[in-house]
Amino acid sequence: MSNPTPRGDDGRTHINSRLMRESLQNKDVLSGTDSERDLQIFPDVSLVSIGGQSIFDRGKDAILPLVAEIVKIKQDKTVKMVIGVGGGTRVRHTISIAVDLGLPVGGMAQLVGAMEELNAILLNTLLAPHGSMPMQRDHFWDLPLYFDAGITPIAISVPPYHFWEPPPDHGHLPAHGSDFGLFTLADVLGMKQVIFVKDEDGLYDKDPKKHKDAKLFGKITLTELMKQFPEDNILDQELFHAWKNAKNLKRIVIVNGLKEGQLTRAMRGEDVGTVIIKEDARG
Repeated sequence: MSNPTPRGDDGRTHINSRLMRESLQNKDVLSGTDSERDLQIFPDVSLVSIGGQSIFDRGKDAILPLVAEIVKIKQDKTVKMVIGVGGGTRVRHTISIAVDLGLPVGGMAQLVGAMEELNAILLNTLLAPHGSMPMQRDHFWDLPLYFDAGITPIAISVPPYHFWEPPPDHGHLPAHGSDFGLFTLADVLGMKQVIFVKDEDGLYDKDPKKHKDAKLFGKITLTELMKQFPEDNILDQELFHAWKNAKNLKRIVIVNGLKEGQLTRAMRGEDVGTVIIKEDARG
């Protein structure tokens, strides 16, 4: 730890630190601050992402059975989960208008989060009799209170970028979408796993809606997946690139929310759908 030492005759103190007068962008400085581990705040919590287009946009035929399955999962009082929701087609409509108006990329990212809040309210209305609560953006300090009370928090997927979404490499659309947002949430808080609930059985080598010969990835490591990374991806590509440098999150699962029981099995830790494993803390 740094020790404050007197400096000069005016009573000021100077805190000795290996980072003082250093650029926090210097690669040598960054490598010198690396640690063997990060504090995992919620290692027993699963983050369940419910797709906007894949689930919510399908209406009651997709949403109500999934809600019923979540209610059954909640009957096990030892289970802890946070539910994340996507915005669906409303997000595309909103971004289309934003592009026409010439809004900056960060402004569009802000609007996407507002659309997702509508689905969070919708889902909470269905789950409220069984204990749920929409979580305000980045109010992570409330999570222990929810868990202790048996309440399932419902979070939006896109983080609160506050206009600071970086410019994308191509085009003008925000590169960090809902999937990426929930990935960062799970990694920063050290959660057990992220389960993405989609309308496909998992991740394929190409889009199964367009190619009948598409092959499903079962259980695979991140390193192996990156060697044969599919061009058509059911998750945000930025997620995988960031995951290579992440320390905490070790397991991502993609299940079909239209098939009853797949989410339940994934919550139990079973290998269902596509299971992607980060081999170790360094990847």
